[in-house]
Amino acid sequence: MTSNLLIRNVRPMGGANVDILVENGRITRIEPELSALEAPVEDGGGRIIIPGLVEAHTHLDKSLIGMAWYRNEVGPRLMDKIENEREAKTRLGIDPTRQSRRQTLASVAHGTTHIRSHVDIDTVHGLAGVEGVMRTREELRDIVDIEIVAFPQSGMLIRPGTVELMGKALELGAEVVGGLDPAGIDRDPKGHLDAVFDLAQRFGRPVDVHLHEAGELGAFSLELIMERTRALGMQGRVAVSHAFCLGMPDADYVGRLIDELAELSIHILTTGPASRPSPPVAKLRAAGVVVGAGNDGIRDTWGPYGNGDMLERAMFVGLRNNFRRDDELEAALDVCTRGGAQVIALERYGLAPGCWGDVVLVEGETVADAVVSHRPRALVVKRGKVVARDGIMVTDLNLTA
Repeated sequence: MTSNLLIRNVRPMGGANVDILVENGRITRIEPELSALEAPVEDGGGRIIIPGLVEAHTHLDKSLIGMAWYRNEVGPRLMDKIENEREAKTRLGIDPTRQSRRQTLASVAHGTTHIRSHVDIDTVHGLAGVEGVMRTREELRDIVDIEIVAFPQSGMLIRPGTVELMGKALELGAEVVGGLDPAGIDRDPKGHLDAVFDLAQRFGRPVDVHLHEAGELGAFSLELIMERTRALGMQGRVAVSHAFCLGMPDADYVGRLIDELAELSIHILTTGPASRPSPPVAKLRAAGVVVGAGNDGIRDTWGPYGNGDMLERAMFVGLRNNFRRDDELEAALDVCTRGGAQVIALERYGLAPGCWGDVVLVEGETVADAVVSHRPRALVVKRGKVVARDGIMVTDLNLTA
């Protein structure tokens, strides 16, 4: 679905007022004042216009949005959370189609136009999560783009048969090969990464590895990822999510890792975590590393937090990185827009003629003001079609949660 739309009196990234014309779903003209045209008109009222927000790391298949409150009494280990969630999917009736739809609609209302979702694959639930999110992707294809990562949440090598299921998910249409803590979960970092990169080579897909491992252990796993990226010529096609090891206190070691990440064009995805070591966003960007962001799990069995708002996430990235200056907050928003778009290799993304008409009107005197206040989005547009207004999905899309 593409549409024509004239958006008057808006300020691209907080700059001077212009009118923006979208024709056949793409931006064709950006001028101070466009004369009367045969297109529906939206008056931006002098608001800031930004390209669509990019949710570059989340888990659509397992949110509890819209379900009864979940009392969380799960143990502290990562494996405690993984095992509890695997069992809770059946006990609580977490339907991946319904729940991915609910989270997606919440995200779109907040201005997200593109989503990369890691979707669980294991020997208990098989491909149910992938199939469910694919149904949501098809149903909502006119209002949001969803990319699926085949994600071995319970481990691969410790659960025989998972590698084969990962291959089936890629055959179904999952676009990215996921991985998870090669040493901490599978306890075989070489074997785990060999399996991940073999799938990537066989299916011609990029890679996105969850790396929660902290300190020197995480750095060791990261070095193995970089080694394979170099050997297989996968520069620009590998992302590392979380990368807590880059937040360790050994600044010289981290600096060397960052330099190699930049050399290999390996991307980093962060949530701006409040309670874990965090990748240093400013240092990464200064070195030329592409940094994107995501909300991770939203209202799930791992934790009760989250609402799908990537403008709020920009604020969290700023808080975690001690961003105080206006230009730093602008960088935090860039992580949640252009950075995420680069990570998932979006084409025709941005605010320029030729780009898709995926835009959001935000409230604020400046971009920094918009980030810290993150008031409801005045307008969300997907390829020239208004899909949300004042933080609420528009009713004529005939969508129900």
